[in-house]
Amino acid sequence: MFRPRVSAALGVALLSVLSACDGGGSTGGSASGGGLVSVTPAPTPTPSFTEADAVRLAKQASFGPTPALVAKIKDLGVNGWLDEQFAATGSTYADLTTAVRRDFCASGDTVCSRQHWSRTPVAMRFYADAVMAPDQLRQRTAFALGQMIVASETEVNSAAGIAAFNQIFLDNAFGNFRDILAKVTMLGYMGDYLDMADSNKSAPSENYARELLQLFSMGPDQLNMDGTPKLDATGARQPNYTPDDIKGVAKALTGWTYARVGGAAITEGNARDYSVPMIAVPTRYDATAKSFLGTSVSAGAAQDASVAAVVDAAFNNASTAPFVSKFLIIHLVTPNPTPAYVERVSAVFANNGSGVRGDLKAVVRAILTDSEARTAPSAASGKVKEPVLLMAGLARVIGFTTDGYVFVNRDTSMGQPVMRAPSVFNFYPQDYPLPGSTTLKSPASKLLNTSNVLRWHNFVYEWTVGGDATRSEFALASGLPNSSLTQPVWSEWETIATDLDATVNRINLLMFANTLSQPQKDALKAAGAAVTHADPIVQARKRAQMMLYVAASSPLFLVDR
Repeated sequence: MFRPRVSAALGVALLSVLSACDGGGSTGGSASGGGLVSVTPAPTPTPSFTEADAVRLAKQASFGPTPALVAKIKDLGVNGWLDEQFAATGSTYADLTTAVRRDFCASGDTVCSRQHWSRTPVAMRFYADAVMAPDQLRQRTAFALGQMIVASETEVNSAAGIAAFNQIFLDNAFGNFRDILAKVTMLGYMGDYLDMADSNKSAPSENYARELLQLFSMGPDQLNMDGTPKLDATGARQPNYTPDDIKGVAKALTGWTYARVGGAAITEGNARDYSVPMIAVPTRYDATAKSFLGTSVSAGAAQDASVAAVVDAAFNNASTAPFVSKFLIIHLVTPNPTPAYVERVSAVFANNGSGVRGDLKAVVRAILTDSEARTAPSAASGKVKEPVLLMAGLARVIGFTTDGYVFVNRDTSMGQPVMRAPSVFNFYPQDYPLPGSTTLKSPASKLLNTSNVLRWHNFVYEWTVGGDATRSEFALASGLPNSSLTQPVWSEWETIATDLDATVNRINLLMFANTLSQPQKDALKAAGAAVTHADPIVQARKRAQMMLYVAASSPLFLVDR
């Protein structure tokens, strides 16, 4: 019979066996001036490319390794796989962007309300695509961009607006960063979230103006191209903008309101369409001369011209290249990049080699092909998995088919409900310190409070040891159209786990990039062997589940390297 108590005890013991130090890459390096720079050449990457190398790239550029993905990367190599991913499609929210009037749903129709006035259908699609869709790099890049440029269901609960907002990141993940800034600036969903919509010349709202500069483009302080702050003669940081710059930007962004569903009048509050660009209201526009960030907009300039001037000023600021580049490196590869790494990527953001600034395809390629991303990690390097990546990564290792609903029901308790960030500052700050270190950063560690650690652990247990296909939460229907439930596909594990050495090898590759020591592999095998059942198929599945539980709850798995 299956003996969970014995196996669980072994599992607890193995948590310490499979533990590892958490940390980050080295820091240091000298600052350099903004704008044109002398870029430190990237060392030549190691020519050989192993399965473990493929797993490491998969952890950085997808929602988690699978056997098929690892084989594909190994077959195509880094650049070959990147080329394939740049052309890949599959994920979309486009079919969820149809706006309805606020009074569209009948009173008490909770299914209709969830479909149109919550993140639920969009978040379900996010998870379903993260687990199953082939365009993994596009989705990871879009996920990173959406954590820098934030709008949230906490303030605006339009499903169509949330879908349209996140579609911008999918559509432009490998496009130009200026296009992203321009599109999110004008989208009705963002217009409501940060108050640009209905901002009037009589009292321009400064909310969007401030966050556009502080969080979405250049950052508060002037940066060198290597991401380090520029300092004045006294050693003080230098601001990128002044209060007068904010006021000038705010004036330039006046005079816009929501488009309305069905062409309703702009006074119709129930008909706001958050899924399309805002429309002009010339009488509310400040047509006087404006100046900000070294840019001047002449009196009488068209509204579109004022918006374009704002977007151009933010996009072309000298700090935007290192600010955006470092953010993407942190979210894809490491929270502690060296200044030289940031500088190399920033140089590509500034000029992709063909004179184009902001080419995200070139930037993402530079991030993932850099020697600092591709070189085998040191014992002190690592990036803590955030809950979204933990859930999706475990589901991909096990093999899930899903409509995403079970993830949406879980992510709030895990501390990271997608598309529902607590504020415009997202779920955690970029510079959150690694506990116990005075130099290293570990942004996702902000979420590692006592409650969340227990929830993460329980989640792993329940989706592995307790993760049979008959589990009630996998059969819980959302009630929404096209809901297809969730099923873990254990059949392959039932075959593999008849051979415990093969099971250890599978787990070691997909979850640890072949880094387990022999004692760790022996301990993992022992945890599986302790599980017995009269039915050999059930025994194999239960053994695999126990081994996956031990592996997925270990610090070695929770820190990507």
